[in-house]
Amino acid sequence: MDQSTETFSSATTTTGQVARRSVRVRRLIVSAITLTVMAAVCGHALGVFKPTETNVTQLAPGVYFRKMEWQPKFIGCNQGWIVFEDFVLVIEASFPNQAEELVKEIRKTTDKPIKFVFDTHWHGDHADGNPIFIAQGASAIASEQAREQFVQKGVPSYEKQKQEKPDEYGKLKYGIPSIYFPKRMIIEDATQRVELIHFGHGHTPGDAVAWLPKHGILFTGDSCVNGPFNYTGESNTASWIAVLTEMSKLPIKTICPGHGERSDNLLIDQQRRYFVELRQAIQEGINAGKSLDEIKKSVDLPWYKEWAGVDVKERAENIEHVYKELTQK
Repeated sequence: MDQSTETFSSATTTTGQVARRSVRVRRLIVSAITLTVMAAVCGHALGVFKPTETNVTQLAPGVYFRKMEWQPKFIGCNQGWIVFEDFVLVIEASFPNQAEELVKEIRKTTDKPIKFVFDTHWHGDHADGNPIFIAQGASAIASEQAREQFVQKGVPSYEKQKQEKPDEYGKLKYGIPSIYFPKRMIIEDATQRVELIHFGHGHTPGDAVAWLPKHGILFTGDSCVNGPFNYTGESNTASWIAVLTEMSKLPIKTICPGHGERSDNLLIDQQRRYFVELRQAIQEGINAGKSLDEIKKSVDLPWYKEWAGVDVKERAENIEHVYKELTQK
């Protein structure tokens, strides 16, 4: 274990400080756990979308995935939870109303306390529901690289949402994470092991993922999505490609993306291909002396529509972002 890895069995917070206990919990395993991963977990990256469906699937003993609808109304990011011996770890807080719904779903599976909620990054559809879990006694966790974004961007964004959605946000106070980790944090007991990992700047500077090595399950947040969900506004696409390359080295069986259907490790290749070929196509246009508007009209990745369901030209904001990266404008 390198010095950037932290192993937590418990955590407490104090005003302005985070008290961390780096004690690995080792307990006698009373009974062996036999993994019975459902056949549905092995869905291909090019599987059929079910954009109007929200459902919960048990992926392995104590591991659950909640897939969210995005049409006709976008209601939040995909979520998950892992049941440990004595507590529950939530993956993604989503919006406050969806955090409330997730608590109800969790209570159908266990009455153990919700101790942690992990935000893969600061965006509201992934983290604005933190106050709901904090009220349950949970501590919010995020990458150290996301700390500034929560403060500088998350707070004003949340206050704006309170004005626009008073019925949902009401008098809730923004739940900034109280636990941050530099590169890796391990939460482990006799039944489960979850590794929270920051690979680098991808979708945002503070992206992190949740890796379950016992089950081969990876919760990717928006570092890897399945469909037309990529937002590059805070990204570094060259670094994002490197992040995906490192991520692909994990022995993944199942990917639970931040948005879209779950898949297998081929989804990472699909996500990486999008950025590699998009950058290549835009660079070719730049080399040919084309303007940004001309490049927006000429970029053509036919396979992308088969995957995402929309033409690559319809994501013009991504084309513009990459163009600015490559021209340093």
